Amino acid sequence: MQYTKDDGADNRSAQDTTVMNKAGRKDKKPSWVMFGITTALYLAFLYWVGSWWGLIVLPLIYDLYISRKINWGWWREPEVGPVTRFVMSWVDAIVFALVAIYFLNQFFFQNFVIPSSSLEKTLLTGDYLLVSKLSYGPRIPQTPLYMPLTQHTLPIFNCKSYLDHPHWDYRRVEGLGHVQLNDIVVFNYPAGDSLCSAPQYQAQDFYRLAYGLGEGSYASKQPSGLLPNIGDMQPQQRHDFFAMLYNEGRKIINANPSEYGEVISRPADRRENYVKRCVGLPGQVLQIKNHIIYTDGKANKEPDNVQYCYSVKLRGQLPMELIDELGISQEDIISLNQQGFLPLTNASVKALRARKDLVESVTFVNDPTTWDIYPLNGNKGWTRDNYGPVWIPKKGAPISLSMDNIAIYERPIRVYEGNDLQVKGGKIYINGKPANKYTFKMDYYWMMGDNRHNSLDSRYWGFVPEDHIVGKPIFIWWSHDPDHSGFSGIRWSRLFRFVDDIK
Repeated sequence: MQYTKDDGADNRSAQDTTVMNKAGRKDKKPSWVMFGITTALYLAFLYWVGSWWGLIVLPLIYDLYISRKINWGWWREPEVGPVTRFVMSWVDAIVFALVAIYFLNQFFFQNFVIPSSSLEKTLLTGDYLLVSKLSYGPRIPQTPLYMPLTQHTLPIFNCKSYLDHPHWDYRRVEGLGHVQLNDIVVFNYPAGDSLCSAPQYQAQDFYRLAYGLGEGSYASKQPSGLLPNIGDMQPQQRHDFFAMLYNEGRKIINANPSEYGEVISRPADRRENYVKRCVGLPGQVLQIKNHIIYTDGKANKEPDNVQYCYSVKLRGQLPMELIDELGISQEDIISLNQQGFLPLTNASVKALRARKDLVESVTFVNDPTTWDIYPLNGNKGWTRDNYGPVWIPKKGAPISLSMDNIAIYERPIRVYEGNDLQVKGGKIYINGKPANKYTFKMDYYWMMGDNRHNSLDSRYWGFVPEDHIVGKPIFIWWSHDPDHSGFSGIRWSRLFRFVDDIK
């Protein structure tokens, strides 16, 4: 019996070994197949992005599917304690999710929420958009090491969510197309290269703040309390005067860290995301005349839902049903109660003027303000409704530089394209050499909101360089009216609507 038992055991051992060997051989086949598919897809991706540095990952892929020298699932072993197994299972899932999100957000798609009314009534506050990176081609990350699902700041900890190094030069992968006229585009805020670290000032335009503080300081020192007449100055005097105002504003900010915090900078791809409509393309001449946009002398068709500011005088209170029917937000009502202004579409203007029982008058507001209009250091006398003409820089295209236009193109040349630009003795110097011409290295765009009188856009901070372009909104996957809570705030009719279909 002993002998028979031993013999049977030996036989079973041999059989088990055979089975295991066969199982092992069977396991190899799908492993090689998966390795081949994964490698092919990964190589295609590297070819698409034009970088072969990723080949260093291939040994890890080979080990994962074939050699298995690294025990990637060590925490699943029977001898590992239940607490460790539980913790590591969550770590594994979180790491996988973060890597997947990083990959998808960087190269394919990203979520974006409309935070303000600058594009109403085309896109509404509370619209959640799926933004395609493929439409214009994804950017190779300039700051590749960052926490997924954050733009620049870690919540709770209130610290940077990215590392400054390594930092890569701008490069864009070939996409499905290019930015077209009237496209709605998500991009990084161009004037966000510098900002005050104090929370109450982070959302403000740093340059408008600096110039404003400088102007206030200068005026307070004058007997009249006023600024000099800019029109009476020579070009060099005008340039030096604005430089003085800016430097004075910077001194005030630097001298008051308790109020403004520190002056910090962010790389292009870590700046705030904005969404506007592209109304001017590279190489075009843009002009706004009586609030109508012209490109190359041709009037641009306005969106059906474009809004302008109107002075509204009421005979009585607007009923809630009319407010909801016209899409008037609580933000608009506050503006009406405080200043008597409402942003309105053409259809809303007609509807209000028809209500003679409630409305006394609805009058278009033509704001002649010039002080906050781009270029801030030029004071061209332009307004939000009468602007330009201005030529939009195009990659490879030269422009003649003069004291008359240097204020317009100084920021793109110096800040966006990294040149040392000086203006001395009525002459322009680029990288230490006299220059009367400059050839641009990137394409630039002119962006404006559809809520034309309530939009912080290119009229205030200038051109949008191509390295700031993020992507194109495809459809609205969720929409909730912030003025209504719960289910009553869900805008059911907007769910899964394609942005291009919203006129």
